[in-house]
Amino acid sequence: MKRFDYLIVGAGFAGSVLAERLASQDNKKVLLIDKRNHIAGNAYDYFDKNGILIHKYGPHIFHTNSGEVFEHLSKFTEWRPYQHKVLAQVDGQLVPMPINLDTINKLYGLNLTALQVTDFLASMAEPREKILTSEDVVISKVGRELYEKFFRGYTRKQWGCDPSELDASVTARVPTRTNRDDRYFTDTYQAMPLYGYTRMFENMLGHPNIKVMLNTSFSEITDYVFYNELIFTGPIDEYFNYCFGKLPYRSLEFRFESHDTPVYQPAPVINYPNDNPYTRVTEFKYLTGQEHRKTVIVYEYPRSEGDPYYPVPKPENGLLYKKYQALASATKGVYFAGRLGTYKYYNMDQVVAQALTLYRKISQNYNGAVEVLSKKLHISPTPALMGNVLSSD
Repeated sequence: MKRFDYLIVGAGFAGSVLAERLASQDNKKVLLIDKRNHIAGNAYDYFDKNGILIHKYGPHIFHTNSGEVFEHLSKFTEWRPYQHKVLAQVDGQLVPMPINLDTINKLYGLNLTALQVTDFLASMAEPREKILTSEDVVISKVGRELYEKFFRGYTRKQWGCDPSELDASVTARVPTRTNRDDRYFTDTYQAMPLYGYTRMFENMLGHPNIKVMLNTSFSEITDYVFYNELIFTGPIDEYFNYCFGKLPYRSLEFRFESHDTPVYQPAPVINYPNDNPYTRVTEFKYLTGQEHRKTVIVYEYPRSEGDPYYPVPKPENGLLYKKYQALASATKGVYFAGRLGTYKYYNMDQVVAQALTLYRKISQNYNGAVEVLSKKLHISPTPALMGNVLSSD
């Protein structure tokens, strides 16, 4: 049976970035497996029966401040410039989200200026001595009334618990603005892959040193494949057979609808921080720029069971993860990466950045091993030696 330098579990961003780097830069033989029937992880997109490009696992909007990450992905895709915008249904109105000057003026029937809205929000804010939870973050900035209108209901649906139980990082991701900037993100680079995420991943994984196996789980293949090192991007607790118990995740259920109209709603995404069972509704053609006489929307319903999407950022979960992290550190020849492998609520660009950093670490470790071996053999670490040590032959 063929021997591989690396077995990589998971064909999402983390696994695919690492596979491409190791194959193209270090000439390594890589076997990349995924239990799903497709590559690209949760970023997977495809054309439905009407020819409309949709995201199978909900909207994925790319944005980053990292030039390195953007330049790296640009090797595998052209881009379509895209500035994401979100409306929230509050008090029977659709208002900009994140909260900005227009949000306040429309919600309260005012005509405040940027300076006046700063004072308005300050008068509503409730200072907190310590910012420990997601509730603390919002109330200290905009007060309890806006917290109840925009954040509490949405967060309770999304995470299955009150914001007062969640780490401050959850709501800290959403800014509050005193100008009219209605973009959801303000990152330097904001764009969508011109031909979709799946095409980008296909280009990334097209190297001859990479073999991809789908519909394949780690447990069913590990005893039948020879490899030198393992990169695991699945759930870290699953790898260790849940020996300390399961790490909690939130999942999602998606309900897609096709409509015989070019445009269905007035914004790419509408949030519902109210009693509706869903959190948001996305219309994909805004994201992709596709022209079509029909359109597709998707409703998102948070669930406690199902595919793991979001690590739940609570203090007790962090302590549980640290136990698994200690086991991972003591496990030689295995690297953990991605949201599930490191139990972190990362954006796509953060996963790519983490993968590039891990690649450099792996490559340096390998080069260091070659250097040590060459010193023992009293030879120079020539390119031929670099290609043969720990090779697949």
